[in-house]
Amino acid sequence: MARLRISVVEYLNTAPLVWGFTDGPWKGKYELSFTLPSECAEQLRNGAADVAIIPAIEYQTIPDIVLLPGMAVAARGPVRSILLVSRRPIERAQRVALDTSSRSSRALVRLLFRNRWKASPEFVDAPPDPAAMLQSCDAALIIGDPALRISVKMDALGETQPSGEECCGSSEPWPVPGLSSFFLYDVAQEWIEMTGKPCVLAVWAARRAAVTPELVADFLASRAYGLARLRDIAEGASLKLDLPAPALETYLRENIDYALDAEHCAGLELYFRMCAEAGLIPAVRPMEFVPQPARVTA
Repeated sequence: MARLRISVVEYLNTAPLVWGFTDGPWKGKYELSFTLPSECAEQLRNGAADVAIIPAIEYQTIPDIVLLPGMAVAARGPVRSILLVSRRPIERAQRVALDTSSRSSRALVRLLFRNRWKASPEFVDAPPDPAAMLQSCDAALIIGDPALRISVKMDALGETQPSGEECCGSSEPWPVPGLSSFFLYDVAQEWIEMTGKPCVLAVWAARRAAVTPELVADFLASRAYGLARLRDIAEGASLKLDLPAPALETYLRENIDYALDAEHCAGLELYFRMCAEAGLIPAVRPMEFVPQPARVTA
């Protein structure tokens, strides 16, 4: 029988979810492919994948899919890998470049401008190149490993990233390595301060026909396997990203939340409602989860 096809985001923050499939007991059981978040969603949409980790908003756009329970890429505080870099206080930005890698992050930024900063800038989709984005725009959305690189390098320079409120209230721009001086905003933290809810960034979704109890149990067990080995994951990623392993372990352990509980779901439902009110999706589709297995072993 053909192996089920799993599309995985290539960023570091998804590695613990699939560590059991890449380096653990389930290695070789599924066919894995790694790509950008937007492409993961597209592969699930066009049938090139049976299961994919997708930007949260894409659940509202892909027909006949269900959510795997208990797992997400989320944040309860600063996420450090979804950043708005701005030449000026963000409420004064007139043109904003949006990283095309994830539709969810782009929607989050639009909601923040609409509901938190009360501004209506022009939005421009762009590849994730901070310097190039800021040549023609006042601000740029950077996500994933490129954004994490900025955060880690700031830490190495001894800088402490301020909250968005402190940025907005300051007359001095915040230094960003390699970009001279800019204001810096953590998008997940801004969402949490605005709503009081966790920020759910990505979810596991599957074609309905592909789901079995064994599949769900394997995914939950792979997450448990990865969460027990964050140091190993960080050390491996350190070579690839050329960043210090302790900083990457801290990021995985403290900034990324891999749960999807009732509180996360409440945040996700609010996000969907706000997206519909802003015209970013046509309507809100209720979340449908696959039943969780009674027992999971790692």
